[in-house]
Amino acid sequence: MSLFGTDGVRGKANAAINADLALKIGLAAGSHFFERGARIAVIGRDTRRSGSMLGAALASGLASAGIDVVALGVAPTPAVSFAARTGGFDFAAVISASHNPAEDNGIKLLGPDGGKLPVSQEKLIESLLDQPARSPADQIGRIASDDSHIESYIQWLVSRIPSSLDGFRIALDCANGAAACIAPQMFEMLGAQITTIGTQPNGDNINNHCGATNPSAIQQLTVESKSELGIAFDGDADRCIFSDEKGRLINGDKFMAAWAASELKSGRLDPPVVVGTSMSNLGFERALQAIGIQLVRADVGDRNVAFAMRDHQAKIGGEQSGHIIFGGVSPTGDGLLTALEMVRILNETNCRASELQPQLENWPQLLVNLNMPDKTCIQTDEFKTKQTAVAQELRDRGRVMVRESGTQPIVRVMVEANDADLRDACAEQLIAYLSMRHGARIHSKVDLTHALGD
Repeated sequence: MSLFGTDGVRGKANAAINADLALKIGLAAGSHFFERGARIAVIGRDTRRSGSMLGAALASGLASAGIDVVALGVAPTPAVSFAARTGGFDFAAVISASHNPAEDNGIKLLGPDGGKLPVSQEKLIESLLDQPARSPADQIGRIASDDSHIESYIQWLVSRIPSSLDGFRIALDCANGAAACIAPQMFEMLGAQITTIGTQPNGDNINNHCGATNPSAIQQLTVESKSELGIAFDGDADRCIFSDEKGRLINGDKFMAAWAASELKSGRLDPPVVVGTSMSNLGFERALQAIGIQLVRADVGDRNVAFAMRDHQAKIGGEQSGHIIFGGVSPTGDGLLTALEMVRILNETNCRASELQPQLENWPQLLVNLNMPDKTCIQTDEFKTKQTAVAQELRDRGRVMVRESGTQPIVRVMVEANDADLRDACAEQLIAYLSMRHGARIHSKVDLTHALGD
């Protein structure tokens, strides 16, 4: 099984992700990059209790391989990405488990452009875990602390909104994470009137009943504070979701539709393309088609979205979860930048958040996870014939996807339709078929219609 997943290495802190492993990853990554001429890296972390421990071990591994390390301390993932691409660094690392609970942590590596490494490069680093190259004593890297790059990042963000936000009322949920200091500071510098929660991190409360994966908190705060917009970040602030002034959720799909429509109207969306994923809702796709914008689907994961954006020269791409990438601006998801872009749209269109166009409704979408004795049965001609028959029944009213889990003995069946009854009937056909013919048992059912994803 690969050590690196879709978002780096992740697991329980001091168990799956411990100081020994962080040291090994630092040594392996340092060896890999040193051989290619790298000499200096920047690292940052979120607010988890385990972050400083893992950061120290990772930095030690990098230094042992001959890499100088600049530690930012607590910093959003996009701030580390910004430092990598503007501060003269050869690569970067982030210690974070993003939206996961406090007891988890992770390590992800970024290239000199601030973007995630290709899978092929991660595999090369993984191959060096047991045979890294340590530098001689007189070439050991030095470790230093410098948070000035975070201030540069804030100044860059603020410069993107030239007009004052005086009087604009914003509710902020910073998830007790890496945005806890930066987001309030940024919006206060712009003149906004802010109400905040999730700004008292203690190492153990990150994402705890707050943040982007717990949207009810920002929805309630937005209404109670009479704010014009609510913004909730996740633990490392590489994503955000919104609440309109009525307390209604605006997820990544709805934000991208509004942003793309605004840019198209102003003549700035060239080409008229948005990149989503295989899980992007058909309601989102049809809303874009209605105004002349093409949705390109990438595999799930913001790295895949970023690569597809490059291929199609798209100006925006992302996921329902609020991971949004802006082409030519930042190579990775940036919740703070996304928040500012939402504010800019509201200013330019002079409308309330609840009035943003196009008004789209998600189609009913269901995910069924099936325990399977043999996952390969879905590759047989017999099953493919059955799947095709169900897809033909849906025709232009929906779609069906069936795929194997990469890490569990599970087959995932996703059915989406413009009618919930049709969706459920088609899903039941596939579930019954796999149960009777191949011994499938339902592991879980998830209604994805309004879900935010991981």
